[in-house]
Amino acid sequence: MRGLAIVLAAALCAIATSAIADLALDTRLKKLESELRCLVCQNQTLADSNADLAADLRKEVRELALSGKTNDQIKQYLVARYGDFVLYKPPVKPVTWLLWFGPFGMLAAGALVWWGVMRRRARANAGGAPGTGPVAAGSPASAASARARALLDG
Repeated sequence: MRGLAIVLAAALCAIATSAIADLALDTRLKKLESELRCLVCQNQTLADSNADLAADLRKEVRELALSGKTNDQIKQYLVARYGDFVLYKPPVKPVTWLLWFGPFGMLAAGALVWWGVMRRRARANAGGAPGTGPVAAGSPASAASARARALLDG
C-alpha cells in the first residue's frame, strides 16, 4: 500500500512538473511570437495572425524551442531565412532605414507640398504672381467667365 502511494505521488509530481514546464514554454513562445511579424498580414504579430503561414511559422518556432534553441537563435534563424522584415521591430541599419524613416520622409514631403500649394493660393488671391492676377476685361477668358456665371445664375 505504501509503495502504491509513493508511485502515485511520483506520478503526480511528474504531471505537475510537466504542466509547469509546458506553461513556461507556452509563455516563452507567446512572448517570442509577439516579437515576430506575420509575413502575410505584415501589420500583425505572429501571435495575433490567423494566416496559414503564421500557423506554420508558430509550429516551426515551437519545434526550434523544443530542440533547445534560445530566443535569439530562433530569431537569427528566421532572419536568415526571411530577412529583417520578420522581426516586428527590425534593427536600425542601412538596409532597414526605409522601414524606420520612410513614413517620416513621406510626412515631410506631404507637408512641403501642402505648404507650396497654400503659398501659391495666397499669391494668386493677392494677385502677386505674374499671370495669376485678375482677368483683363475684353479677353477671351473674361467672356468665358461671364458666360459661365450667366449659366450658373440661371
